[in-house]
Amino acid sequence: MAEQPAREGRLRPARRLTLTEDVYESIKTLVMDHILPPGERVNIDALARELDVSPTPVREALARLEADGLVHKRPLSGYTTTALLSRAEFDDLFDVRLLLEGATAGRAATHATAEERQRLGANAAMNIDVEAGDGYRRHAVFTALDAKFHDLIAEVAGSPLLRDSITRLHSHLHLHRLYFPVTGATDTNTEHQRIAAAIIAGDSQAATDAMQAHLTAARERHLPAFDRHLEEPPCG
Repeated sequence: MAEQPAREGRLRPARRLTLTEDVYESIKTLVMDHILPPGERVNIDALARELDVSPTPVREALARLEADGLVHKRPLSGYTTTALLSRAEFDDLFDVRLLLEGATAGRAATHATAEERQRLGANAAMNIDVEAGDGYRRHAVFTALDAKFHDLIAEVAGSPLLRDSITRLHSHLHLHRLYFPVTGATDTNTEHQRIAAAIIAGDSQAATDAMQAHLTAARERHLPAFDRHLEEPPCG
């Protein structure tokens, strides 16, 4: 059985003024850092005691995490953390992203308004970086801003169906739970700026090409996960 990371220093009592959000972020951190290991049943009462809250905000947080794709609810057995992506699932995820997000970037180049292009440019200009610290909290801001950029492109593309399809992939959380390539932050910034520039210029083909190049590079940055994690013996 592989040694599990310690909870100490990662789990903290929830602040009362932001109870629901804080409980959600605390439990998400446990899942992302494998403190709650993949495939493990979630003990609601135990989490409530550790966070010093009632079970109600814990249940609310788990419902949000189910929407995120990080836990599953099974009849009569409660919540279980989802398994990590397999190599086949990883490849399938990127194949789908290349199709959907490439087309979405191209569509955004022809459908975005002047205000939306300005907003996209401002978002891409933000320097996404990895913060000091350990585990998921170290790259939580990066993850959020990275996801926001891709979500914004889906929004300005003007297709609710495309946007919903991309959102349902939950790709950022699944990938960063598997492995986070810290060295990729600078590359990601540069790639985002190229995509934004093509969309702002109204060049549909360039936007599609830039998005597909970004996703292809991101796939390569995540591949070490399968040397680093998938050869470890399973927990349990």
